[in-house]
Amino acid sequence: MDIQIIDMKIPDGASIIIGHAHFIKTVEDLYEAIVNSNPNMKFGIAFNEASGKRLIRYEGNDDELKDTAIYNAKLLRAGHTFVIMLRGGWPINVLNSIKNVVEVSRIYTATSNPVRVVVGIDGERAAILGVMDGFSVLGVEKEDDREERYALLRRLGYKK
Repeated sequence: MDIQIIDMKIPDGASIIIGHAHFIKTVEDLYEAIVNSNPNMKFGIAFNEASGKRLIRYEGNDDELKDTAIYNAKLLRAGHTFVIMLRGGWPINVLNSIKNVVEVSRIYTATSNPVRVVVGIDGERAAILGVMDGFSVLGVEKEDDREERYALLRRLGYKK
């Protein structure tokens, strides 16, 4: 088995969600989960089939984000993997709805950070082995860091 580390393309101001699911209707169900959670969010979805025609199925309401999701899905190659690109909201705004899609079996990452995916490749098969989300920690927060975190969450409207 070959192991590759693949950098995901994330356009400015966008976020990425990478997950695993198991059925051809996944791409449409993910579309509905997102628009029912946040109808104003711009997004693109790509889903890699694992059998049959083995196509990348796609949906979305933004051409750039659809194209980027397809690009990332091609790089990953892994069957039954989906890539969602979001703009105009955060993964937290849609993540529970996505996790509740009955075909979804795993979320690997949901982030706005740079992402590298560790992929194992064995002939015509590929699998996500892990995800590198952002960068390694540099230390432990101090009191002023805590205050900054509290202020940010309130400025974004996530805390009262």
